[in-house]
Amino acid sequence: MSKITNLPDFDVADYLKSDADIAAYLSVVLEDGDPALLAATMGDIARARGMTQLARDTGLSRESLYKSLSGERAPSSDTLFKVIKALGFKLTVEPLSGA
Repeated sequence: MSKITNLPDFDVADYLKSDADIAAYLSVVLEDGDPALLAATMGDIARARGMTQLARDTGLSRESLYKSLSGERAPSSDTLFKVIKALGFKLTVEPLSGA
């Protein structure tokens, strides 16, 4: 059996081209309810949009954003809300189906 080598690394940030792409990705992750996954997803989105500009828009350092959005830990709600707003999105709430 032969191995496939020299394939480029997959980075979802390369495929987040539009607001609709980002909103769909974020919506799916929010359904999961995992704070660390949400943080990593926000990191993907931040890389797709540009971490330097996001740092300016949130008033947080790039280093702080990379750490907070790495997915290794859940960031503070303050950081998440700043990032979501700076990216031009808002969170909405709706009842669960059948609730």
